[in-house]
Amino acid sequence: MTSVNDLRSSFVDYFARNGHHAVASSPLVPRNDPTLMFTNSGMVQFKNTFTGVEKRPYSRATTAQKCVRAGGKHNDLDNVGFTARHHTFFEMLGNFSFGDYFKDHAIELAWNLLTKDWGLPKDKLMVTVYQDDDEALELWKKIAGLSEDRIVRLGAKSNFWQMGDTGPCGPCSEIFYDHGEHIWGGPPGSPEEDGDRWIEIWNLVFMQYEQHGDGSRNGLPHPSIDTGMGLERIAAVMQGVHDNYDIDLFKALIGAAAAATGADVNGEGNRSLRVIADHLRSMSFLIAEGVLPSNEGRGYVLRRIMRRAMRHATLLGANEPVIHKLVPTLVREMGQAYPELSRGEAMITETVLLEEGRFLKTLGRGLQLLAEETRDMGEGAVLAGASAFKLYDTYGFPLDLTQDALRSRGITVDQPGFDAAMAAQKAEARKSWSGSGEAATDTVWYGLADKLGPTEFLGYETETAEGEVKALLKDGKEVASLASGEEGFAVLNQTPFYGESGGQVGDTGLLTGEGLTATVSDTQKHHGVFAHKVVVTEGSLKLGQPVTLVVDHERRSSIRANHSATHLLHEALRIVLGDHVAQKGSMVSADRLRFDFVHTKPVTEQEMAEVEDIANAIVLQNTPVETRLMGVEEAKESGRARPVRRKVWR
Repeated sequence: MTSVNDLRSSFVDYFARNGHHAVASSPLVPRNDPTLMFTNSGMVQFKNTFTGVEKRPYSRATTAQKCVRAGGKHNDLDNVGFTARHHTFFEMLGNFSFGDYFKDHAIELAWNLLTKDWGLPKDKLMVTVYQDDDEALELWKKIAGLSEDRIVRLGAKSNFWQMGDTGPCGPCSEIFYDHGEHIWGGPPGSPEEDGDRWIEIWNLVFMQYEQHGDGSRNGLPHPSIDTGMGLERIAAVMQGVHDNYDIDLFKALIGAAAAATGADVNGEGNRSLRVIADHLRSMSFLIAEGVLPSNEGRGYVLRRIMRRAMRHATLLGANEPVIHKLVPTLVREMGQAYPELSRGEAMITETVLLEEGRFLKTLGRGLQLLAEETRDMGEGAVLAGASAFKLYDTYGFPLDLTQDALRSRGITVDQPGFDAAMAAQKAEARKSWSGSGEAATDTVWYGLADKLGPTEFLGYETETAEGEVKALLKDGKEVASLASGEEGFAVLNQTPFYGESGGQVGDTGLLTGEGLTATVSDTQKHHGVFAHKVVVTEGSLKLGQPVTLVVDHERRSSIRANHSATHLLHEALRIVLGDHVAQKGSMVSADRLRFDFVHTKPVTEQEMAEVEDIANAIVLQNTPVETRLMGVEEAKESGRARPVRRKVWR
C-alpha cells in the first residue's frame, strides 16, 4: 500500500527530478491575497508570480499545499462527514510553470506520473477538455494515446478557469479515474456525472489569456501552467478504496477518535468520527499558525470547526474533553511533513482543551434551554429568531450550534428573525458610545468595528503583507479616498503593523500600490480595528484598493528588543524584591522602556544595582529569541521555569 506520506513525497520528488523547484507549503492565512480568508488552492502563493508582479529565481515549481475551505465563498463545512470526499482541511499537490513549458509538457508530465511512475491502468482514466480547445484534445490523443471517446469536451463552467472577472485565465483539462461499475455514476458530461463512479483526480489549467473588463481577451505573452491534485483523493485511488476516509491517514485519526470516545468505528457513530478526524486537522493547523478561537473573522471559523467536532464527540457519548487527546496522533501522522505541528503540539493541545471546557459548559446549559424552548415542536417547525438570539446573547449558545442540534429533529431557525435581533442589539450598544470629543471619535471606531469586524494581525510571522483598504478616515469622518498630501487613517482587512496596546507603541512603515506611496507614522487599535495613520506622498489611496504593507524593520527590531527587556526587568525585580512584584503598566518604544510596579517600600540603591546586574547579565548571554503563541496557562507555566535563581546573585 502507498501511504499518504509516501505519495506526497513521491509527487514532489517526481517533479523535482523534472526540473521543478520544490517550494514549501505557504501558510493557511494568505500573505499575498487579502480577498481570501484561508489558502484554498496551491496557486495562491504564486498569484503574483502568474500576474508578473513578483519575479522568482525559478520558472518551474512544485508543492504540497495545505488548504482550508471552511469559510466565505469556499465553504465545505456542512458537507463534511456526509460525503466521501468533502474536507475542511486538505492537501493540494501541484506543479507550476511560469512562462516555461505549456500544454504539451504539462500533459506529458501528468500522464507519465500516473501511468508509469504510479502504475495506474490507462483504461481506468479519461480526460475532459474545454469545448473549443482542439489543441489540448489533439495532444491527449498524441501523448497519452487516448481515443476520442475517452476525451470529453465540456463548457466554460467545468473547463475554463479564471482568477477573477479580469486577469489571467484559460482552458483546463481534468483527469478522471473510474472506481468501477459496481459504483453508481457516469463519466463527466453524462446525465449520471454526479455519481461517485468517475472521480476527478487532477486538474491542469492552461493560463493563456488575459481577460479584460469589456469582455475581450488577448493572449498572454508567457502562457503558464497551474495544476492541482487532491492528495486525499489520489491516496484513495492508490490504496484501492473509494472513500477518502478509508485511507491510512484517516484510519489512524478515526481509530484514535473511536478509542477516545468509546465509539464503534463501524457503528452508527462513524459519521461523527469522520467529522472529528477531519476537523482535528483544520483546527490543529490553524492554531499552529497562530489563529485562535474567537467570535470574529478567522477565529470565528476556527471556533465553529472546533465546536462542531466537540458536538459530535458528545453525540458519541463523551461527557468530558477528548478532542485534545487526539493531537499526538495527528502529529505522529503529519508532523514530519509539517514541522509546525510538532513545534506547536503543546499550544494546540492546550488551546483545544480550553475550548473544550468552555464548550461543554455552554453546551449543557444551552441544550437544556433549547429542549425547554422546543418541547412542543415537531418536524417542520421553526424556532423564533428572537429565541435563538436569546440563547446566543444571554447564554453564549451560537446560532450554528442551535441549528445543528435541531437538524436531527427536522426543526429550523428563523434566520431573518435572528439577524434582526442581532442588529437591534448592536444598535443599542452603539447608543452608549454617543457623545462629543473623544467619545464621538470612539463612536466612529465602534461603528467600523461593527461593520468590518476586527483587523487580522499578521505581524507575528511577517513584516510584509498585502491588504485591501476597507475604510479611510479624514478629520474623524469616513471618506472614499485620500489624495497626495492628505493625512488620515487607513483600515485594512489584514496587517503586519502592530497597533499600540499593552504599553507598546504602534508600528510605522509604508503602504505602496500601483502609483501609490503612503507613509505610516503610527498604528493604533480601536475595538479590534487597526488604524494606520498615513500621509499620502504619491498618487491616491482609495477604498477597495489592494496595497502592500511594509513595516519599518529597524524600528520594529528596536521595539521588540525593548519589549523583551521589560520581561527581563520584571524577572530580575521578582528575584531581588520577591514574587509579589507585578506589572502595573509599561511603555515600550524604539528608544526606551518604562516598567511600572508596586512594592511595599522604596527600592534601595543596592537592590536597584542588583536588578540591573541580573537583567544585563541575561542580555549579554545573547540567547536566541523566538516568537511563540501560546495559551495563558502554558505561558504562565513556561515562565515558572526561571533561567536564574536568587542564590546565583547573592
